[in-house]
Amino acid sequence: MKVLVTGGAGYLGSLLCDLLLRRGHDVRAFDCLMYGGRSLLGLAGRKGFEFVRGDTRDREAVRKALRGCEAVVHLAAVVGDPACARQPELAKEVNLGASLDLCAAAREAGVRRFVFASTCSNYGRMADTSILATEEHDLRPVSLYAETKVAVEKHLLAAPSGPMAATVLRFSTLYGISPRMRFDLTVNEFVMEMIVRRKLVVFGEQFWRPYVHVRDAARAVAMVLEAPAGVGDGQVLNVGDTRENYRKADLLELMERRIRGAAIERVHKAEDPRDYRVSFERIRERLGFAVTRRVPDGIEEIAAALEGGLIDDPGQPAHYNVKP
Repeated sequence: MKVLVTGGAGYLGSLLCDLLLRRGHDVRAFDCLMYGGRSLLGLAGRKGFEFVRGDTRDREAVRKALRGCEAVVHLAAVVGDPACARQPELAKEVNLGASLDLCAAAREAGVRRFVFASTCSNYGRMADTSILATEEHDLRPVSLYAETKVAVEKHLLAAPSGPMAATVLRFSTLYGISPRMRFDLTVNEFVMEMIVRRKLVVFGEQFWRPYVHVRDAARAVAMVLEAPAGVGDGQVLNVGDTRENYRKADLLELMERRIRGAAIERVHKAEDPRDYRVSFERIRERLGFAVTRRVPDGIEEIAAALEGGLIDDPGQPAHYNVKP
């Protein structure tokens, strides 16, 4: 099929575009190139690939980008709590307003399948982390980023059934190597700090999050697009693996087995607005999805890339959605 990937030059989007091409689909990547376009250079000239530079807030550009597309994967967003907190009005315009407009335009364009990238951070702070959050769990967004994601989810799920089937994917926190590398994601950041800076300050090591490798996240999207009609339609799917719920303390233990000699300062934090453990049984049962990489694999690949000099300047702004 022909797939429009918004945010196609991003951390997940660049890998997804490549994966979809390798699986035989035509791909039109749509991106404003806020962080540059180097992540897509390897796809330039590939059969079936097309790049369109544009902003999702530009309705006419979006309508043109949708022409001829049978499916949409909507990744474009101001991503993450810090980025949304820094530019709240932009976050509302892009993550909420432009997303709702895109949904409507996709329906008008005859798109058959719409995949929306959401987040497990929608679960917020759970009262009891001994209970795993399923897709039916109460949502308690505690940031503008999560609030915008929840609002778009509700809109998609409340829409009347019709020719466009929508699936919401709530991603775990991503990690791993990507053409548009990020070092403001927990696993990536911690490994980089321990190897490059030789020190790391960790706040609130007792709070839970689920994690998933960025390549497995891309595989989950592809599996939804290729699923038989009716599978995933009008549904929410958590993306990850139940075994991959970790506290920061657990991550540090894994990292210290691989990386020696880094000074780690642990700062106690009594409260964290987000603390959640998540179940991923639904995506396993509905799609047969299983992760191919676990956090220790991600630690190894990031460490090897840094130690080998493949990433010679991890501090450059392009590696961060918000530069610390």
